[in-house]
Amino acid sequence: MSNDIQAWAQVRETSIEIAQAIFEVANNNEAIAQKLWEEGNDRALEIAFTKTSDDVLFWGEDRVERKDV
Repeated sequence: MSNDIQAWAQVRETSIEIAQAIFEVANNNEAIAQKLWEEGNDRALEIAFTKTSDDVLFWGEDRVERKDV
């Protein structure tokens, strides 16, 4: 599944940490993951920043900073 999530993230120009977190929140359901990606999800952002020491991640074209989460 990790290669699938990586490809999913690349197509959406989204940081892998955010993609992994979205799938975690969606219980690995791709339809739910897509909806979360389209609508945004605060819990996914919280989880994503626990997966990295980076202070900036990308959710599509949106730049998300750790300090804003």
